[in-house]
Amino acid sequence: MLMNIRKAPAEEAGDQDRLMALLAYIIGIIVPLIILLTDMKNRPFQKYHAVQALIADVALILLIFVVGLIPIIGCITPLLSLAALVLFIYWGIQAYQGNYFEIPMVTAFARQQGWLPQ
Repeated sequence: MLMNIRKAPAEEAGDQDRLMALLAYIIGIIVPLIILLTDMKNRPFQKYHAVQALIADVALILLIFVVGLIPIIGCITPLLSLAALVLFIYWGIQAYQGNYFEIPMVTAFARQQGWLPQ
């Protein structure tokens, strides 16, 4: 599910950095936007996870909206939401442990756009 998990250097992922990265995944669109619109964007660990969390949140919202429009499979929307919640909690825990990781498709998209370093 996750590829290329690597530990961040201690000076790059302090307590506040790890906490904000966790909150970016758990709270959703609000915290990543706060990180990216304030001076916190200058902290590489926070910026990396804020970008990933924001893209994943937007993709999830679009996916749930589209699935909800299809009458036959729209009934799985609650299950999809529950699965997404579990994934976001897992990603938040990984971030809080000071790890950089890649979310398939999300990280690649962010790198193609130049939002994350290669």
